Amino acid sequence: MRMEAGEAAPPVGAGGRPGGGWGKWVRLNVGGTVFLTTRQTLCREQKSFLSRLCQGEELQSDRDETGAYLIDRDPTYFGPILNFLRHGKLVLDKDMAEEGVLEEAEFYNIGPLIRIIKDRMEEKDYTVAQVPPKHVYRVLQCQEEELTQMVSTMSDGWRFEQLVNIGSSYNYGSEDQAEFLCVVSKELHSSPHGLSSESTRKAKVPVRTLPDPSLSLQ
Repeated sequence: MRMEAGEAAPPVGAGGRPGGGWGKWVRLNVGGTVFLTTRQTLCREQKSFLSRLCQGEELQSDRDETGAYLIDRDPTYFGPILNFLRHGKLVLDKDMAEEGVLEEAEFYNIGPLIRIIKDRMEEKDYTVAQVPPKHVYRVLQCQEEELTQMVSTMSDGWRFEQLVNIGSSYNYGSEDQAEFLCVVSKELHSSPHGLSSESTRKAKVPVRTLPDPSLSLQ
């Protein structure tokens, strides 16, 4: 049960416990939002902060004017924590970050929930890692005397794939110079958000890119 701060709640008896027939109920004021739950639920994980709190251990936790325990944490992520203690399942809204719930689970020291969230996150990372990388290719036109410099200065993950002599030559000083097409490639890995984790910057080589866009590689 969840109530906004200031909302009417069952009367409180000594020690912050609701009076009358509500003796098993406990109120928690988490970041300004009041949660109402049972002592049995909070004590489900014996080593947790919440279990120690409801069992009266000295944790230096203040209480608000209604007797609810004050906990300075984000109430957004406390809902999944409390529900896990109730039924043992991790249920998250689609827009809720698992990292946020993990942070709270670690604060409250709820071991089984920590393991579940970490397993989920590792499974997602493994799935992303299994996606084969894509390749981007560039065809560069260079002169014979530029080949050595081009291969030695390639950077940003580009690598040499193929060299094609296009058969034309021209006179450079007293020597004939051939023209070549150099094929280079680069891997583009997918990130969890579907974006490339590599930049598509041009290869840093002193060559002229082939101007003909109709050229394709088989």
